[in-house]
Amino acid sequence: MQLDKIVNFHKTVGDKTRIRIISLLRSGPLHGQAIAGKLGLKAPTISHHLKKLKDIDVVYQRRDKNTIYYYLNESKLERLTHAIIEVGGNAMNEQYAVSQEEKAKIIQNFTDQTGRFKRLPAQRKKKLILLEHILRGLEHGKSYEEKEINEYIQTYYEDYATVRREFVMAHFMYRDNGIYELNPVEMWPV
Repeated sequence: MQLDKIVNFHKTVGDKTRIRIISLLRSGPLHGQAIAGKLGLKAPTISHHLKKLKDIDVVYQRRDKNTIYYYLNESKLERLTHAIIEVGGNAMNEQYAVSQEEKAKIIQNFTDQTGRFKRLPAQRKKKLILLEHILRGLEHGKSYEEKEINEYIQTYYEDYATVRREFVMAHFMYRDNGIYELNPVEMWPV
């Protein structure tokens, strides 16, 4: 499951009203007015929260004559809830599983005597191994400004923008407003 979907799910259900709606719908389908009445909120507020839950496919609706009933998509809710446990698990890591000897050989083939990269490989598996190699010199839990990351990458490879982008796309690092942090090793694809 994509990391973006997991994050979006947790952002959406990270609201007290939405959690209460999910709790109500676990007992069975309800129409918007009934949900509003049970929660003591106005119908437009409930409609807003139901739309957010529908957007992530946790809630779906069915019409019965003039009334729209909302149902909890329990299987989807369960999958999304458990997806965070699987992040960094075998499903991601098996795809790029490589022995330490093979990693060392790949690093040796793509670096010169000084440890700088000759080029980035086109093959994803090899590229991830080289990216991981670079990251081993950074500290977990430390925040880095973009300038610091650029300078660090340049000690290995000239095209720092490409490498920096690859760090984020491969989920080695997290970026927010020009600040970079290493993701937990369990999220790394190698």
